[in-house]
Amino acid sequence: MTLNQTLADVTNRIIDRSAPMRSAYLARMAEATSQGPARGHLSCSGQAHAYAGAGKDQTRLAEGGVGNLGIVTSYNDMLSAHQPFERYPELIRTAIRAAGGTAQVAGGVPAMCDGVTQGAPGMELSLFSRDVIAMAAGVALSHNTFDAAVFLGVCDKIVPGLVIAAQSFGHLPAVFLPAGPMASGLANDEKAKVRQQFAAGECDRDALMAAEMAAYHGPGTCTFYGTANTNQMLMEFMGLHLPGASFVPPNTDLRDALTVEGAKRALSLSALGNDFTPVCQILDEKAFVNGIVGLMATGGSTNLLIHLVAMARTGGIALDWQDFSDISAVVPLIARVYPNGLADVNHFHAAGGLGYAISTLLDAGLLHPDTQTVAGEGLAHYTQDPKLIDGQLVWQSGAGQSLNDKILRPASDPFQPTGGLSRLSGSLGTGVMKISAVAPEHRIVEAPARVFEDQDSVKTAFKAGELTGDVVVVVRYQGPKSNGMPELHSLTPVLQVLQGRGQKVALVTDGRMSGASGKVPAAIHVCPEALDGGPIAQLRDGDLLRVDAVAGQLEILTPGVTEREIAPVDLTANAFGTGRDLFATFRQTVGSADTGATVFGN
Repeated sequence: MTLNQTLADVTNRIIDRSAPMRSAYLARMAEATSQGPARGHLSCSGQAHAYAGAGKDQTRLAEGGVGNLGIVTSYNDMLSAHQPFERYPELIRTAIRAAGGTAQVAGGVPAMCDGVTQGAPGMELSLFSRDVIAMAAGVALSHNTFDAAVFLGVCDKIVPGLVIAAQSFGHLPAVFLPAGPMASGLANDEKAKVRQQFAAGECDRDALMAAEMAAYHGPGTCTFYGTANTNQMLMEFMGLHLPGASFVPPNTDLRDALTVEGAKRALSLSALGNDFTPVCQILDEKAFVNGIVGLMATGGSTNLLIHLVAMARTGGIALDWQDFSDISAVVPLIARVYPNGLADVNHFHAAGGLGYAISTLLDAGLLHPDTQTVAGEGLAHYTQDPKLIDGQLVWQSGAGQSLNDKILRPASDPFQPTGGLSRLSGSLGTGVMKISAVAPEHRIVEAPARVFEDQDSVKTAFKAGELTGDVVVVVRYQGPKSNGMPELHSLTPVLQVLQGRGQKVALVTDGRMSGASGKVPAAIHVCPEALDGGPIAQLRDGDLLRVDAVAGQLEILTPGVTEREIAPVDLTANAFGTGRDLFATFRQTVGSADTGATVFGN
């Protein structure tokens, strides 16, 4: 199938825009590669320090000549998605030892759960944790004793942070090893219903707690299609997972086999062998375009509009939101996974999953088929499913068709003809909206603003019965420079209650929502943010706004708003408590959301 012309044009535009940065990056990677296996350049004392704790592998390391695999892990047992990683290092060491090499845990990185910190001060560290993770992984690999690496991570900021680090060490091969989703529990729509009932005072906290515990009940990724599972999709579309690895359940024989094979594959791609495939060869402009296609086709998390930009920049690739918008205009929405539908990721996987999604998009000319991946050249590898047959891991042809067209459809018969995200721009600035779960009748809202400077004030106004009639709820000073750009997902039940009463309602914010945002139209990531003097800082209660996801408009309809003085704001409450004082430098140096909200290279 011929590549879609818009996709080709956007890719070429990215290549041209990125050329100076990309060529400088690739030159650095070539220089690092030319130095050969790094530990051979260490002093004997340095090597002895690196091998002293290696137990039975100590002698093999000292003798040299075998590949050494670095393991970067985000294990902790507070994150359900990351708890299964506890077993991975020993699985990997044993497998690599049997294959004739060695493996060591290079280091750990922090991993926080946005679900725990929603609506709490800790959420103000969440976005910044991505760059901390990148730096921590950089420290882990800085010992320069590894020929390849595996990265253990799943959730929201962890995978993007690990990808940034992998690209910083882009002269090394790397494979990303996931843990898989938890078993399906209480249906996500039922959980959401109880949250709305609690917000409206129709049930007590005991009922809410029972519903939450029934939804989040075991090891593995949360089963809705939020940022964590969007990350897993991206790692397959971009070629850093083994094919079909994303949604295999944790603690199963197939999951263990994929973990072992992923580690062996990483070492087989090192410069010591004949199939040298460093990360810098995999994550090129085409790979990032494929990732954006996957994001649009599956209705993935809005957070990736920030993360993909930051991830790409580390490899010398310049993405902007117009690239996302242009791709969204030609990529159909082919998946309905909660919050875009009733199914969870386990149902999606059973319906054909990523293998079928990639297959139908390839057939439609909507993916670059010739990208390099950890499975070999060509994205067609990712149309296959892993199977464990007589104890041997093999890949077989995927379903070839959707097994449930209420969850997954061919690109020729999609749920909607365009992608799941929309770019908005106008006199209020530039923002984005996840539209895949927003009903058509809710995609245009023209209403007076009610302006707030924190999410708790919104909830207080709601409980006081102040949010009546059509309304655009504006929550400002939530950008990366103001307070770290927390997700405002805890507002979702309140806004859904208003919408359910028949009011036209929208959210406008320079903050984030969540991978779980959906039914209420939300113009998020608004740039310039309020602290940068963006027009959002000049709004007052009653100003008429238009939020139009169909025409891509974000407009102030009241005259004279941008001529007003910006009222002073007190942000001292964001500066201390729950570790926030440690991140003052991040708030002072972070870039804007549309450039990745990163502290690197600003």
